[in-house]
Amino acid sequence: MKNYIYNKVTRKATRLLPLCLLTFLPLLAHAQVGDYRTDLAIGVNGGYIMNKVSFTPEVPQLYQGGVTAGLSVRYTCEKYFSSICAITAEVNYAQMGFKEDILDMNNQPVYYTDDTEKANPLYYDRRINYIQIPVMARLGWGRERNGFQFFLQVGPQMGLYRSESTNTNIVSGKSTQNRRASSIVAQESMPVENKFDYGIVGGGGLEYSHPKLGHFLLEARYYFGLGNIYGNTKQDYFGKSNNGAIVIKLSYLFDIIRTKNDKIK
Repeated sequence: MKNYIYNKVTRKATRLLPLCLLTFLPLLAHAQVGDYRTDLAIGVNGGYIMNKVSFTPEVPQLYQGGVTAGLSVRYTCEKYFSSICAITAEVNYAQMGFKEDILDMNNQPVYYTDDTEKANPLYYDRRINYIQIPVMARLGWGRERNGFQFFLQVGPQMGLYRSESTNTNIVSGKSTQNRRASSIVAQESMPVENKFDYGIVGGGGLEYSHPKLGHFLLEARYYFGLGNIYGNTKQDYFGKSNNGAIVIKLSYLFDIIRTKNDKIK
């Protein structure tokens, strides 16, 4: 049932994505009622990612923490009434993955039989590294050149698999003092199958601009993966295995091209 609902939501999200972009296009094109801009800014970004992989059958998890960093570019094309319209794009290195929450039926950590002091509970985490490329339509409200601006942005994101690594103390066949509550362990021995990840990313934040120092941004995003890291046919073990990430990010941009207009504040 969960797999059916997920597939239905995924199909709808895939269909809605082009409509979302088409909704923003009129705002990103020059219009007679808007103030024309040709502002181009580039810079760097970095932040922290908290990721989970939504498995069916379900795998109990904690958030897998990782870092992200890369290059940013923003093109501001218009002020449409009070909304500042722009397109932003990034090329980032991102640490994703999943971290299992290994507990017994009483929600207690699981230990090996020979661990009499209970010093080393079972743990498992997988690090999956990507090159991510988000392209987002952005709307901002506030100051453009000197002051604060609140913004929202949303768009597609694709990820290219680079590498993966595992950190665990699990030994196959070794007996434990207490039994694991979850019997789903296939993912622990399965490498990533699908090297291309894609989905929708969106969020908002606050920007401070200074006419000489540039633009400083703090934002929060959520990434909803539409692809799976493993196959999801009837012959595959998992019905779904998509990424879902919370991202907190800092960015710095400086202007390369700036519209000459004394009225812009």
